[in-house]
Amino acid sequence: MTTAATGESAVVTLSTFADAKDAYRSRDLRQSLYDEGEVVMADVLVNLHGTEHRDRRRVENRMFRREVFERYERDLFPGVTADTLAPYVAAGRVDLVHLGHELMLNLAALTAGIDRPEGTAAETARLHAHMMRFIEGATLAHATGDKAAKAAEVARALEDWDAEFLAPSIARRREMLDQGVELPRDVLATLLRHADELGLPHHVVRREVAFYLLAGAHTSATAFVRTVDHMLGWFAEHPERADAHTDPLFVQRCVHETVRLNPSSPVGMRRALAPVTLRSGTTIPEGATVVIDLQAVNRDVTLFGPDAAAFDPDRTLPPGVAPFGLSFAAGMHVCIGQDLAAGVVARGDTDPDTHLFGLVTGAVGQLFAAGVRPDPDHPPERDTTTARPYWATYPVLLG
Repeated sequence: MTTAATGESAVVTLSTFADAKDAYRSRDLRQSLYDEGEVVMADVLVNLHGTEHRDRRRVENRMFRREVFERYERDLFPGVTADTLAPYVAAGRVDLVHLGHELMLNLAALTAGIDRPEGTAAETARLHAHMMRFIEGATLAHATGDKAAKAAEVARALEDWDAEFLAPSIARRREMLDQGVELPRDVLATLLRHADELGLPHHVVRREVAFYLLAGAHTSATAFVRTVDHMLGWFAEHPERADAHTDPLFVQRCVHETVRLNPSSPVGMRRALAPVTLRSGTTIPEGATVVIDLQAVNRDVTLFGPDAAAFDPDRTLPPGVAPFGLSFAAGMHVCIGQDLAAGVVARGDTDPDTHLFGLVTGAVGQLFAAGVRPDPDHPPERDTTTARPYWATYPVLLG
């Protein structure tokens, strides 16, 4: 733990697993990671606190149930993945960054409740462009360049996306409600079904659905690309395990290990609403900003071993420690889509026939079945437009 001062407010940095987990569970520490991204993140679930957060999460939890996850994982997404991969397998190559966002956009549109009635590539490209703007807005704190100009672009993108995609999707679901037709299992339908209970104005519904679109697509897409990167490197070092990608439990462990080493955001952030004393004795003054250093927390050698900074899908963990560390947070703000994206943590007696592996696991497995391998003539490149560790391009060969 370190403490520094910025102006009149203290900044407390937590770097141990125990302190981080304690902080995530404190009701006096409010989410502040997206304070600079209010253009798209104001009033969305992940930014709410107290009773507001409890009431909305209680409603949205009705969408994020096991039976819904099973339908996506077993019935819907395998076909979506196969259809998305098909032209790239035929071409023999693809950029993983583009593929990841295309794949996960299809998933996120389904779960968020954004319809694409035209079903054309041009329509999907427009939705993808909007989503990329929303991602810029959510991660504005880490952006390079003119942040005010970026925020204005995001605001315009929200308006345009609303007119083309959100408003018609709302109209279709309201018509279904009026006609007594069963609504799809998605976030937008859930919000409309409970509109009287929540009382959300349209601009909040707009940002909430945009958040689910960007979160579902972007975080899963980055996990997808990073997992493939780690697995390609690991198989190069372990050629005797070259067929391990056919075991979905192994692939899921690779996803979890990747998410541990590469959390969607390298830090969590909270603001203290009152003085807080963690169980370790660490004190946090009222008004302080709490930075949870997930890179350090998830590489704690006392929990993950002396090689905690290395990728090891066969890692043995102590009881009570998740294989993905605290990348999905903990407490009231634990990621609502965690099981949908990464599945349920397997145990020694897990039955693969009934297990939830997560949609990222399924997509990675299908990609390796398609013969993914590095493109020796086109190495991957990092994204220089953000301080976050993203890939800008990652060409691979298929087949």
